[in-house]
Amino acid sequence: MNLNEEFVVNIEKLSNLGTGIARVDGQVVFVENACPEDELKIKITKVNKNFSNAEVIEIINPSPHRITPFCPMHKICGSCQLQFIDYEFQLLLKKQMVEDAMKTIGHIDTPVNNPIPSPEIKAFRHKIQCPVSQTKVSKKILAGYYKPQSHEIINIKYCPIQPEICDKIIDFIRQKAPEYNISGYNEKKHTGDLRHIVIRCSSQNKKCLVTLVVNSSKIFDKYKKFAHSIFNEFENISGVCINLNNKKTNVILGSETECICGNEFVEEKILDKIFKIGADTFFQVNPKSAENIFKYVKNEISKYKNPTVLDAYAGIAAFGIAVSDICKQVVSVEENKNSIKNAREALETNNITNVELYAQDTTKYLKSIKKKFDITILDPPRKGCTIESLDETLKHTREKIIYVSCNPATLARDLKYLIEKGCTVESIQPFDMFCHTFHIENVAIINV
Repeated sequence: MNLNEEFVVNIEKLSNLGTGIARVDGQVVFVENACPEDELKIKITKVNKNFSNAEVIEIINPSPHRITPFCPMHKICGSCQLQFIDYEFQLLLKKQMVEDAMKTIGHIDTPVNNPIPSPEIKAFRHKIQCPVSQTKVSKKILAGYYKPQSHEIINIKYCPIQPEICDKIIDFIRQKAPEYNISGYNEKKHTGDLRHIVIRCSSQNKKCLVTLVVNSSKIFDKYKKFAHSIFNEFENISGVCINLNNKKTNVILGSETECICGNEFVEEKILDKIFKIGADTFFQVNPKSAENIFKYVKNEISKYKNPTVLDAYAGIAAFGIAVSDICKQVVSVEENKNSIKNAREALETNNITNVELYAQDTTKYLKSIKKKFDITILDPPRKGCTIESLDETLKHTREKIIYVSCNPATLARDLKYLIEKGCTVESIQPFDMFCHTFHIENVAIINV
């Protein structure tokens, strides 16, 4: 197989990264923008020892699941990889991805349930992070999303997976920034002002918190004046913040944020509980799908009478707060102090008195105590849990572990370890949090 060589192939399934899998003379070929059951003419774009990559030249016989994407920017924007596939089939493909991870990584034979779909498949994304740049000659501000496998920004004026108000706010910033002598960021030269626009939009009251991430160590007057102009332009904006990030890094937010006008948060409502979401607060991007997950977890915990619950990797203690009314006691542990601050405010707002908060690493906290919990909720980042944290969780859990994961691969790895330690996996339930992408959230119920 050679570079630029052409073949006619049939797509068997999708990889865990959402690319089509075909075979040529027994070798795996990963094909971009391909759907299972497609017959395609492809061109090889990269040759490796054990596999190759290819692009589609011609769709000879399309899969019956191919549809016309509802976003006009789909082909050049890298955000919604699967939007050309009908939604029901997307869910089936995601289930297969989870099953593949469980079998190949975890050697787990627990059946995977059908994914619970997102209540909305348009305007569902309520956290928006747009990189910003500027053209060399015209000095036009660009804001949108990166072109696939690059850091080239696609200037997007309409994104159907986010609330319409976000398009309007981003376009206002794009048009008005030069009037305040604010330039777009040049990543290669590390020059310019505005690096990112971050918007958190509430699905409850439609209010938006806008954060301007600037390449600076100081909040200059021009930033403050621009923030006020944005705040005054839109009734839906609850507040505008400035975040300082002058480091040469791909990390979006710096460590220092100041609210310039309005409130430093938006309120979100999940299971009748109110949460205050700040500029750097971790909270699910799809609140309505998140609520389905909270309901599922709460229903599982309701099978026990007045249980004690550990809410580990708690963030703003959303799980702990959501299930608190059916528990004797909840202990929420989170190492980010700002998240604990937001959690404390949520406890006060919701008049909750049976949730304890600890600003500490989960493993260190568990090593410092002797008590056991009836149920532990694990909601780690994409990298999953460490062996040490899993060992400590087992020592301190009597009945069940509820493992919430956004990464099937690390979930499968951690479940394999727990099974080796004598646990049994009762069920694996996927939830579609990130529509039209290859990402899928899962909740595993584990008997200790």
